[in-house]
Amino acid sequence: RDGLQNEKTLVETACKVELIKRLAAAGLKCVEATAFVSPKWVPQMGDHAEVMAALKEKDGVLSGVDLPVLAPNLKGFEGAVAAGAQEVAVFAAATESFSKKNTNCSIAESFDRFLPIMEASKEKNVRVRGYVSVALGCPYEGAVAPQAVTGVIKKLLDMGCYEVSIGDTIGCGTAGGVSDLLDCVEAEGIALDHCAIHFHDTYGQALANILVGLQRGVKVVDSSVAGLGGCPYAKGATGNVATEDVVYMLNGLGVSTGVDLDKLVDAGAFISEKIGRSPASRAASAILAKRGG
Repeated sequence: RDGLQNEKTLVETACKVELIKRLAAAGLKCVEATAFVSPKWVPQMGDHAEVMAALKEKDGVLSGVDLPVLAPNLKGFEGAVAAGAQEVAVFAAATESFSKKNTNCSIAESFDRFLPIMEASKEKNVRVRGYVSVALGCPYEGAVAPQAVTGVIKKLLDMGCYEVSIGDTIGCGTAGGVSDLLDCVEAEGIALDHCAIHFHDTYGQALANILVGLQRGVKVVDSSVAGLGGCPYAKGATGNVATEDVVYMLNGLGVSTGVDLDKLVDAGAFISEKIGRSPASRAASAILAKRGG
């Protein structure tokens, strides 16, 4: 979802489904499948119901794979549940400016929107994950105080999110900034095993930032195959860190991921060809060049 939502050229539903299946075949156990948002605002996600219908038969390659979806409001949540989603994600921002630009509401108003989702999720037995955007820098307000980020994380957890993903949406964060933020998070009594990290790679710092998070005890890393994606509200922002690069780094650290890097590279090459661009992953580019040689 995250890698494709900003693509101007519409990707066929069958292609999206094939990508998800290829990622699952590579060993990934969680793939955010789509977003239940208005096609008016995100045309690329207009086929959310069709994607979920094609993934409903969770046998074979999809067995044991979680397929969460983005559902920013109650209407989206209801559509997601009707389509068979068992996990949804909601997103808040760490700054008022980004919240208003991205969701057309204040931070407090965004929490008000989440309340009925949290209530309905308990009734429907659907897990809810939270995102906090612009945690390490905002395109409108610049530097973001760690205390502001921590306040949003705490609120999302208190509302019932089982995990909150800390997002460097514009990819401007540094290892020092990540360390300071995690210090603040822990000082507020928030366990890092309830946090994930979601770092875009605009300034080439994502892997260094992820390593800091891992060394501090974070165990969940969001990533995007082939490094696809970006942020429509941040000029020049690139996609989330490439999954291939993260797996290559983890392999080098001796961390067992259960992911087959060659199959992952193939999945990235598949979708990159479909949308007419080269993979943004350094590891994938090197592996593909080596194969060609």
